[in-house]
Amino acid sequence: MSAVADYFKSLTLWELVKGLKLTGTYLFDRKITVQYPEEKTPMSPRFRGLHALRRYPNGEERCIACKLCEAVCPALAITIESEPRDDGTRRTTKYEIDLTKCIFCGFCEESCPVDSIVETRHFEYHGEKRGDLLMTKEKLLANAERFEAQIAADRATEARYR
Repeated sequence: MSAVADYFKSLTLWELVKGLKLTGTYLFDRKITVQYPEEKTPMSPRFRGLHALRRYPNGEERCIACKLCEAVCPALAITIESEPRDDGTRRTTKYEIDLTKCIFCGFCEESCPVDSIVETRHFEYHGEKRGDLLMTKEKLLANAERFEAQIAADRATEARYR
């Protein structure tokens, strides 16, 4: 009996009718499409976007050149070179992130003991050449200056939920 029913459904295009019924139920509902450049969707404070290299409030860079972020990066996108300073501390001379390799996993941010490297919520960036997506130390420090208010607000929100 089921073979007869299947044959009858195939003759009447039953699957097409079911699909049109579903389309008809949503035809007159309120649309949920976001007009992207003009409207923005809400974004989680944990969103991982463009990287930034933070400074302390006194202006000194936070990175102590421990190279944990370089070691933990699964894509090998981070390159760090360092040298000791006159006061005996270590600081980076070269800090680069190749965004063409980066998978935005957030491991670098999690491994940093001084909260130096962070990922901002900024995702609207592009590069026309490969070199444009090579984030040097200067670019990373500039990103931190540009987005520090947002980074601090996200850190405060994150601390509330711990």
